[in-house]
Amino acid sequence: MIIRTNRELKEHYDDLNAGDCFIGMLSFKNVKHRIFIDLLERGVRFFPSALSQTLGHSKVAQALALRQWMIPFTLIIARRVDLMHAINTYNQHGIATVVTKEDHLQCGFGIHRWDSIEALYNHVSLNTRSYPFVLQPFLETYTDLRVIVAGDYYEAYTRENQNNFRMNLTAGGTSRPYTLTNAHLGLCHSVMERGKFPYAHIDLLVTEDGHGYLSEIALNGGMKGARITREDLNALKKDILEKMAGLYT
Repeated sequence: MIIRTNRELKEHYDDLNAGDCFIGMLSFKNVKHRIFIDLLERGVRFFPSALSQTLGHSKVAQALALRQWMIPFTLIIARRVDLMHAINTYNQHGIATVVTKEDHLQCGFGIHRWDSIEALYNHVSLNTRSYPFVLQPFLETYTDLRVIVAGDYYEAYTRENQNNFRMNLTAGGTSRPYTLTNAHLGLCHSVMERGKFPYAHIDLLVTEDGHGYLSEIALNGGMKGARITREDLNALKKDILEKMAGLYT
């Protein structure tokens, strides 16, 4: 059985077994992870994968599973003791200015820069609702890239903002086409393979020496600076998912 809508999934939920599959984004609010676990245990397959859907909605989950491709000393801060240990680590390595990322906020709204990790600690210690979040060293100079990959199709463009360190186009940034190196494209493919992403919108930070780091990855995202249209990209994505599902049914 192939299920293509969340409404169908609810209707046939108790009947699904190994070999059945769901094509699309699971939308069970507040119980999504429980649904994933239950259906995965019963052998139901998801396209896009349950892992990619989980990672795409959580910066903390990305920092857990994809940290090897991120800026060195990227840490998950889940409680006060984690931040206390991070203070020791960052001071030991001379890391002053830091960035934090709130777990579920998009479009740059959850990105914060702190002049020191002590300033961050003073704020968070008075606001326990801040946890969990991602902590990273702040890069002064880099090129911010948005990369779109769907099957054999890929393209990249820069995101620039002279008045805001948040380069997101929704925050007033501008864009221009960018030619990816084989190394950067390989990085994208490695991240997608690890996270089981069938396609992706990937944000890379490229340093002056050309080294690329993963910033974030999502199954869907903004494409204001892209050459491909949203309609054409969605058609590519749909075709990819249908072909993947066809291999298992």
